[in-house]
Order: sequence, then structure tokens, then C-alpha cells
Amino acid sequence: MSRQVVIIAPGSRGDVQPCVALGRGLAAGGDRVRVLAAPGFRALIETHGLGFAPLSADPSAILGSAAGQAWTGGRRLTFLSGLREVLRPVLDRLLADVHTGAAGADLVLAPSLGFLGSHLGSHLGVPDAELHYQPSVPTRAFAHPLLPGAARLGPWGRHLSFGAVDTLAWQMLRPEVDRWRVDTLGLPRAGRRGPRRRSPVLCGFSGAVVPRPPDWPARVHVTGYWFLDAAARPDPRLRDFLAAGPPPVYVGFGSMQPADAERTFGVVRAALRRAGLRGVLNSGATGGSSGATGDDLLIAGDVPHEWLFPRTAAVVHHGGAGTTAAALRAGVPSLVCPVFSDQPYWGERVARLSAGPKPLPLRELTAGALTARLRELTENPLFRRGAQYVGARLRAEDGVARACSILRSG
Repeated sequence: MSRQVVIIAPGSRGDVQPCVALGRGLAAGGDRVRVLAAPGFRALIETHGLGFAPLSADPSAILGSAAGQAWTGGRRLTFLSGLREVLRPVLDRLLADVHTGAAGADLVLAPSLGFLGSHLGSHLGVPDAELHYQPSVPTRAFAHPLLPGAARLGPWGRHLSFGAVDTLAWQMLRPEVDRWRVDTLGLPRAGRRGPRRRSPVLCGFSGAVVPRPPDWPARVHVTGYWFLDAAARPDPRLRDFLAAGPPPVYVGFGSMQPADAERTFGVVRAALRRAGLRGVLNSGATGGSSGATGDDLLIAGDVPHEWLFPRTAAVVHHGGAGTTAAALRAGVPSLVCPVFSDQPYWGERVARLSAGPKPLPLRELTAGALTARLRELTENPLFRRGAQYVGARLRAEDGVARACSILRSG
């Protein structure tokens, strides 16, 4: 019997694209799928045959705010203290959009933010499942990606770090969400601790990158990544550039636009030329300009990672979960230049897997430092072997099929 599945996908493209891949898998099995996301992702979602409903909160606007700039500048405490002020103007509207978009759902899939899936599932009387893009379930094996310092506190300190992050996030959102539960959903307040978390958890990452801790409960499933493979139509200029010389290094920072894009572009260009490497730069790192700047450098717009990365010598990126996964699956070494959130965690994982050198935070980017890392990245055979080993394992997985199987059997 066909189900109406609603997937809540607030965030940037790195958050939305895996949901589209998962939605396509469910739709192929006969489900009707509706994805709730920012209006800018409507074309992406509908192109793949899925229903769309808008979420008013624009993640790019949040990242561009004063608090967002503090976060992307590495000042985590400043960001966390200001996050509530950033969200306050849009939170009520976002919750209203979620309620409207979830109408008629038979199954709700949502990230852990605000426990939205749990609230909606209780309101509608339907099951829900949590979607995790990084490890977010308590374990004694490692600390929460947002609190890496807790690793020094031993097994129980690492375990408690997950509760600390959940508690802080819930307390920031609790007043508005509790009011929404009472006034809109007809539910009692969730209270200080929030709702009980008993739903299945789908971890959209691979055990080849994050081995499943033995103390995770059976409701937690590490499915493998949810890759969205589609027919690529790269710019002819890019095809010509690739054919004109040896494989280049790709440099791009996703939605993390550098505060001084002109300076960053100058640093990257100088480092590539000092290292004797050709480069493809995402236009976001250059202030939005595009075009060729010589035989050794091409500035490109939105490029399909799954098509380009296997054709490169290496990848330099911000460490978003989706970009990290794409680089690893391509089997090419990568250098992570993290900015905030879980990006330092993924940079550490890449280094632990010997798929790249230790991370170089974006705020520490200089021509000298980047030149040294680029030489290490492209000349050390250990990194290529490590990346190829992980890439082969990821290409052998089908995370979407595994997740869909779990959702259909549950």
C-alpha cells in the first residue's frame, strides 16, 4: 500500500540533497514523497519527481547574519548564545510551514533539530524516524562531533557530551516549540527534557568512515551514504579545461562563503601555482566571478561533484558531510579546511582514514600553509592509497536501498 512520506529538510544543499536521494528510493518502491525545504530547492526536488512544500527559513540568511558570521568565524560560544536571536524571527513561521507541509503524512522523516519528527508523529498518530548526517547518538567510543574536547574526559565524558548538545539545542528552541505543541498540535508541553526518543534512527553515513559503536541500541542503523546520482551536464569549458592538461585540484567551500573572498582567491591561486598544480575553483570562493584565469586555473559555478571529483588529482573543501562523502567515494585525496559545526570532525575522519592530511582551518589559510598541504596532498602516495581503499568500499554500498528497506520493514 502506498504511503505518504514527508521528509523535513531544513538547511543547505548538503542537507537537502541526501533527502532527495532517499525520497527517490522510497518513491521507486511505490511511496508518495513530499520534501519540505527552502524555496530555492524546489527545482532540485521536483526534477526528481518528488512533491515539494516550502520552509520559510532560509539557511543562507542565517549564515549571513551577525551570529552566523560569528559561528563561521570559529567563535562557537558566540554563535550558540546568539542562535536563539537569529532563529526567533523565523521560528514560528518555520513551525507553521512544517505543520502545513506534513498534512496527510503516514510517515515523517526529520533531523533531530527540535525533535520535529517526534512532535509531528505524535500529533498525526503516525511513525517517525530521525535522520542523522553525523554521529548524534550517545556512545562511549567517541565524543559528539560538536564537542571534540570531551574526548579527553574518558568514556563517560564522551557519552555525556551527546546529552549536553541535545539539552542545549532543546532549551534554545523549547519555548517556541512547546507553544507550538500546545496551540497548534494539541499536545502537552514536552518539558525540560523534551520528548522521549524511541524512534528508529537512520544514519546517512558509512561504517567504512564511522564504524558503528558497539553500545548503540538496535534502533540505530548505519545505512551508508545517500548519494544522489543524476545525469551530469557539465559546462563545456570545464570539459575542455580537463582535457587540456593533467588532472586539476578542485577547491570549493560549499555554502561557507569566505568573509574575504578576494583574499581567499588570491591565497588559493598563489598556492596552486607555487605547487605547480592546475586548479578548478568554485566561484563561491572568488566572490561569484567565473571564467578562466590562464591555462592552469578555471573558475566554475555549480559543478556536479559526483562527475568532477573522480577526474581530479585531489579535492580541497570545507568538510561538509556531503562534500566529504563525495570526495571519499571518488577515491581521491582531500584536504579539509573546516569552518564550524561538524566540519572539523569530518576533517579528522579523513586524516584518520589516511585519505588526506590533517585539516587546515579556513581561518588559518595562507599561501605558505596551503602550498605545503597541497604538495603533501598530491605527492604522498599514502593519501591516494587510503582514499582509493575507502572509495572502493563506498562505491560497493547502497545506502539508499538499505535505508528504504529498514523503513519498509519497520
